[in-house]
Amino acid sequence: MKTVYQTSKIALLGGLSILLLACASGPPKPDVDYDQSYDFSQVRSVAFLEDSGSVAGDNPLQLSDIQKDRVDTAIRHALSLKGITLVEDAAAADMLVSWHLLTQFKTDVQTYDRPGYMGMYYGYNRYSYYNCWSCMGMSTEVSVRDYTEGTFIVDMIDPEMERSVWRGVTHSRLTGKQLQDQQRYNEAAEVIFAAFPPGPGAAGEE
Repeated sequence: MKTVYQTSKIALLGGLSILLLACASGPPKPDVDYDQSYDFSQVRSVAFLEDSGSVAGDNPLQLSDIQKDRVDTAIRHALSLKGITLVEDAAAADMLVSWHLLTQFKTDVQTYDRPGYMGMYYGYNRYSYYNCWSCMGMSTEVSVRDYTEGTFIVDMIDPEMERSVWRGVTHSRLTGKQLQDQQRYNEAAEVIFAAFPPGPGAAGEE
C-alpha cells in the first residue's frame, strides 16, 4: 500500500530575509569566487549598480523598498568595516556593488516504509485457531514537498571592465517569515563580505 502526501508551492514574501540570514546563523557559508589577477588593494569606495536589487526566477518575490533598503544598509555596514566607503556617485567609485535574488521551484521526495497493523490477530481455519503478528505487512508512504530555493548573489564589478571580479553566493530554502531587525541583516552581510577583499588572512580563503 502506498500513500502520497504532497505540499503545494506558496508565495514567499519574506524569503529574502530568511535567505540573507541563513549565512548568519551558521553553515552554509557563502561560496566565493574572484578574479585572482585583479588588484583589490586600491578599492576605497563603491557605489550600487543601477539595477541592483533585482529578483528573477520561478517565484519572483515582490520586495518592498523597505526590504531593499535593509539589504543596502547591511551591505554598506559590512563594507565600512573593511574601510570601504559607499558613495552615491557611481562615476566616483572605485568599484560597483550589485545584489540580486534568483528563485527556483524544487521538489523533495522522501519514501519510507511504515509498519502495517501491529498486534496479535486471531483467526480460524479448518484445523485449528491460529494467530498472526502484524498480518497486514508493511506500507510505503511517499512525502512530496514542493519548495522554493533562493540564491542570493553579490557581485563586485569593475566599472571600466564592466564585469564582475568578485562574487559571493548563498543558497537557502525560502519561507514566508519576515525579519525587521536591521542588526541581523548587518551580521549576515558581514559573513558574506568576510572574504572581501580577497587576500591572505581573509575569511573563506583556502
